[in-house]
Amino acid sequence: MIISANPTPELSEFNQLLKNTVIELNNQPGSSKEKIANLSGTKLEQYATDLMKSLAIGTPFENSIVCTPGQSFPDIIAKQFYGVEVKTTIKNHWKTTGNSVLESSRLEGVERIFLLFGKLADPVQFKYRPYEECLAEVVVTHSPRYLIDMNLAVNQTIFDKMTIGYDDLRRRPNPIREITNYYKNGLKRGDELWWLDQTEPLSSNIVIRLWSNLSKTEREIIKIKAFAYFPELLSNSNAKFSRLSMWLVTTQGVVCPSLRDTFTGGGRINIKTNFNTYIQAPRILYNLFQHLSKIKDIILNTPTEELSKYWEFNTSDLFKISDWIKLIRKASLNLDGISKSELLKFIEDLT
Repeated sequence: MIISANPTPELSEFNQLLKNTVIELNNQPGSSKEKIANLSGTKLEQYATDLMKSLAIGTPFENSIVCTPGQSFPDIIAKQFYGVEVKTTIKNHWKTTGNSVLESSRLEGVERIFLLFGKLADPVQFKYRPYEECLAEVVVTHSPRYLIDMNLAVNQTIFDKMTIGYDDLRRRPNPIREITNYYKNGLKRGDELWWLDQTEPLSSNIVIRLWSNLSKTEREIIKIKAFAYFPELLSNSNAKFSRLSMWLVTTQGVVCPSLRDTFTGGGRINIKTNFNTYIQAPRILYNLFQHLSKIKDIILNTPTEELSKYWEFNTSDLFKISDWIKLIRKASLNLDGISKSELLKFIEDLT
């Protein structure tokens, strides 16, 4: 990381210093390049800092270049205004995972940051670019981070796609929320984001578990929520388990390889409600009726905004249950194994 203590020097002068640094790095003899390729992390940052210091002699940046400590961003500063973030890859390409979107460790006063990128695979080569010009996308490790692409075409950065400037975004109160909103707008039906914002991770558990490893109680709770949130489970659609499977992974941390068997397995069964008996009805109707009171409790206790997201239309506190019944009726009209008249009668029994 490079920082300048005085913002007076022109950008063109700092750009020339970086250009000379990259030329020097790329013109090293074979033995020196091999030595550089074996440097990593802070050692390479210090090597780049020392080289820049020597090249800065006689320029406005003489005696102003500092290698910053720890996890500071960027890695080198000059005049406490310009910065250089050092990144490398041992693969034969020009991409790597960059820094956190939040930039919580960004040094105060640093306004113009460049990326010094070392491709340490043979042939060892270095490039530099303005930081924001090579940030292609946002990816997730333990938190959202930029994806660096040193060969990114002009006007193809994540900021171009979002139609917002890098400096504008980083100064927003919640830049991650801006980014998630952008990606949400491009989701296909049923898709979800793995990570919502810095305080609201999608999955409540770092461990991804198999359905078969859940306790009987855990499975029952999930089934109840599934019936409450995804009325399409009662349909004949080939995609009726798509949203549920995504929800299981992203919010419950659960993978279920056989959702169809879980909800509809077991063939047909007689259902006796308070008003009627249904002979050899589809198992999924039995499963729904067995948990009906708990399903209604889940619906009543789920915030209206959340239900509206699951149901894909705006419900209200007064009409949650009646809206759910309507969705069940619409989804199940062509359900195999029961006549339409019997089905409508069964749905009436749910009220």
